[in-house]
Amino acid sequence: MLIKEFCAENLTHLGQLKAKEVHRVELCDNLAVGGTTPSYGVIKEACTLLHEKSISVATMIRPRGGDFTYNDLELRAMEEDMLKAIEAGSDALVLGILTKDALLDTEAIEQLLPASQGLPLVFHMAFDQIDKDKQIEAMEQLISYGFERILIHGSKDNQSIYNNINHIKKLIEASKNRIEIMIGGGVTAENAEELSQLTGIKIVHGTKII
Repeated sequence: MLIKEFCAENLTHLGQLKAKEVHRVELCDNLAVGGTTPSYGVIKEACTLLHEKSISVATMIRPRGGDFTYNDLELRAMEEDMLKAIEAGSDALVLGILTKDALLDTEAIEQLLPASQGLPLVFHMAFDQIDKDKQIEAMEQLISYGFERILIHGSKDNQSIYNNINHIKKLIEASKNRIEIMIGGGVTAENAEELSQLTGIKIVHGTKII
């Protein structure tokens, strides 16, 4: 069965969602910059509404738009946001942290892990910024940290996701079912089933998947 994760900006459209169409919502603010952390009130109301529909909520933890390299002040803010997102009812936390050289910032990830309180962690499309020849190593690191899922498009640029099929399949093979791979960026209600068949991926993500 194809699992669909709807990417939502704040509370917009949440009232229209149905569990038979959507399994999970990634809750964000400011999708114009790729998504940032929504407010505590938005998370709480979204979780209350969606849990009544049997839809789970993965909350974006990202203090700003721009790159994915964060300073100590921003990391402390992310810790607080993680704790508040959990308090508000989130079922999973979504984050992505890189060094200036576009590698996993393992030190920062290790700093944030305790704030997750064991909640499932998702690494978002910052993963695409890692050089392709270093992505399997990065995936192994995320597995060792206990991340449950990675969201990918398959390339750094905005080329069609269809051009990334072979690379996506390589990552799936390397994952050996130890971490879920979820595709997004150009996935729609019209092509989700086809992309699932082409890649072997059973989880799709986007704002247009329903």
